[in-house]
Amino acid sequence: MAAESTASPAATVPPKVQGALTRYRVMAYVVGVMLLLLVFVAVPLRYAAGVPEVSAVVSPVHGFLYIVYLVAAFDLALKARFTAKGTVLVLLAGVIPFLSFWAERRVSVRVRAGQPL
Repeated sequence: MAAESTASPAATVPPKVQGALTRYRVMAYVVGVMLLLLVFVAVPLRYAAGVPEVSAVVSPVHGFLYIVYLVAAFDLALKARFTAKGTVLVLLAGVIPFLSFWAERRVSVRVRAGQPL
């Protein structure tokens, strides 16, 4: 019964911040997966196997999606009132493999808890 009386962490987040957080989370996963495809599939195929076609497709797709990620992350940073340092770190998380997944988890927990980033 104690679990029923406990408020959900997402319930304390204003709707505009919750929407921005959802968009950010989706883009963090999408950009993270695309970066992993680029680094661990497309680039090795290009340079080790001589197959540049995969890289020619994945690279611009990742680039475009990273721009969308930047917009989503910056929108969340404004609405959740991130510090300048926190904002820059979150924006850069989409360029290092696996970091976007870790950053997404950390950002989600802190935003839902109302803690500064």
